[in-house]
Amino acid sequence: MNTTVTINRLGHQGDGVADGPLFAPRTLPGEIVSGFAKGTQLTDIRIETPSEHRVAAPCRHYKSCGGCQLQHADDGFVAAWKLDIVRHALAAQGLETEMRPIHTSPPHSRRRATLAARRTKKGALVGFHGRATDVITEISDCQLLEPVLMGAIPVAEDLAIFGASRKTPLAVTVTQSDIGLDVLVQHGKPLDSELRQQLAMLVDKYSLARLAWDDELIGMERPPTQPFGDARVCPPPGAFLQATRDGEAALLHAVEEVTQGARRIVDLFAGCGTFSLPLARTAQVHAVEGDANMIRALDAGWRMAQGLKQVTSETRDLFRRPVLPDELNPFGAPFEAAVIDPPRAGAEAQIAELAKAQTARIAYVSCNPVTFARDAKALVSAGYTLNWVQTVDQFRWSAHTELAASFSL
Repeated sequence: MNTTVTINRLGHQGDGVADGPLFAPRTLPGEIVSGFAKGTQLTDIRIETPSEHRVAAPCRHYKSCGGCQLQHADDGFVAAWKLDIVRHALAAQGLETEMRPIHTSPPHSRRRATLAARRTKKGALVGFHGRATDVITEISDCQLLEPVLMGAIPVAEDLAIFGASRKTPLAVTVTQSDIGLDVLVQHGKPLDSELRQQLAMLVDKYSLARLAWDDELIGMERPPTQPFGDARVCPPPGAFLQATRDGEAALLHAVEEVTQGARRIVDLFAGCGTFSLPLARTAQVHAVEGDANMIRALDAGWRMAQGLKQVTSETRDLFRRPVLPDELNPFGAPFEAAVIDPPRAGAEAQIAELAKAQTARIAYVSCNPVTFARDAKALVSAGYTLNWVQTVDQFRWSAHTELAASFSL
């Protein structure tokens, strides 16, 4: 049965929410829309009265592609909505602070993406999955990806033709590096001698910096390095990187502001050295990360760089074995500042130990405002001041929100 509703607000996934609740994708608060209610979802949506913030989507693939959720809203609305997500998460914990203006990465700036590549009767289909479906939408005119990543589409097509089954699409993670495309393929056929030979030919054909098939390296012309300050790091295949260079620079600027003047810094959930290595220009840094391959890459990058202060590193599961107060305050040489950049679950156990240690300054980088607010509440309860929050939108047109924050005793 067709129904007409008014959209009250946007949910955390970017869908409009009407009374019921009914969730309506690609709608905006205040709009009157009609459609068919199926459970809690409104389908076959028609916009009866549009919002003043509605705009024509800049990407022609938007209606069918699931990569973006908010291209139908103007930039000012999206910025205000993301700031409100952070503000409301803090308010739910009884917190408020200075909210700095949002920093938004420009279009065509994503340096990393995972493409879906399916073998077909006529060749291959490459793109992003549609919303809540296994249907793949081609993205020949994607407004998110850096132009060099668009060159990965024919690579992914050939990879699917040679190495995909008819039932399961490949997950092809492509990353822009200093010297070309860094490619990791997952969910492909088992490697045999014929497939290895075909894949090696693709490395030469497309001058790939590196090609890995699951856990096995197929070919590497030269190490596909990433610049972290004055160091060059070759991350493991598929390793975490900030989504855009622009967003990474904004987060680093915030971290440097918080830690300015500190002579000894501990970097928790350090990854491959996104913050550790730039901070080592002026401070000794101890980097802690749970992935041994990422720590090895960080250490190698530091050893090859010139002019940096000492960077020590440690592989450690910070969820099961957080760094303890006596380690954060070793005799005669306490850490004057901490950087922490946990995954979406936050860092409840490690934050508790930082609070006990009374580390003077903490730069917290988060990809989840809800778990950040929970951890922020623990720090404030332990005597810290939340000085400011800098929201960074490097996942443009998505519901994803990141931030950096400053804490001090």
